[in-house]
Amino acid sequence: MFKPTPRRILLAVAAAALLAACKPQETTDPAASQPAPDKASATVAAAQPAGFHGTDMRKEDIGGDFTLTDGDGKPFSLSSLKGKTVILSFGYTHCPDVCPTELLTYSDALKQLGAEADKVAVVFASVDPERDTPELIGKYARQFNPAFIGLTATEDQDLPLIKQQYRVVSAKAQQQSEKVYLVDHTAGAYLLDKNGEVAVFEPYGNTAQQIADDIRILLKS
Repeated sequence: MFKPTPRRILLAVAAAALLAACKPQETTDPAASQPAPDKASATVAAAQPAGFHGTDMRKEDIGGDFTLTDGDGKPFSLSSLKGKTVILSFGYTHCPDVCPTELLTYSDALKQLGAEADKVAVVFASVDPERDTPELIGKYARQFNPAFIGLTATEDQDLPLIKQQYRVVSAKAQQQSEKVYLVDHTAGAYLLDKNGEVAVFEPYGNTAQQIADDIRILLKS
């Protein structure tokens, strides 16, 4: 079981400055810095190792198994995907632009992988379980690709702990009512290797080709 340690806590705090979604941006360019009221983005500022377009995370103390609820209302454990490379991202169904843009990019990345796409799973985990029911998150993810897996927290499933495991930051913003609000959240995705270990962080803005290239490296390892 994942247990927070002082080192993990310090890493999570440091990661917030790197991964936390900023105020929504007027452009999908991750380098943009001027805020606008209806978009969100986040970047990882780190040197890229030779080979990966994303950020190599293999030496980081991050990740781990978790269980959330899938679109059929059944418990779904991340560990059930061992043997596949996994694209894991966090977001919410009411996201105005970042989440749909990312999911379209992941769908395009699978197309570029051709037959190797069968060795890859895409998981979209909600940071807004108050509105994202299992049925809604399942339908939302599948509209981008029938194989995409949408997950949300129900009952006693510990979303805050999962967010800590993956250094995900989210918070309600521009709240107009109990059900009308945006969520500032970490953007981008993690690539998990066939053993379920976090290997690469793909920042928001990386292309489908870049993501497909990184997946191919993991499939060969």
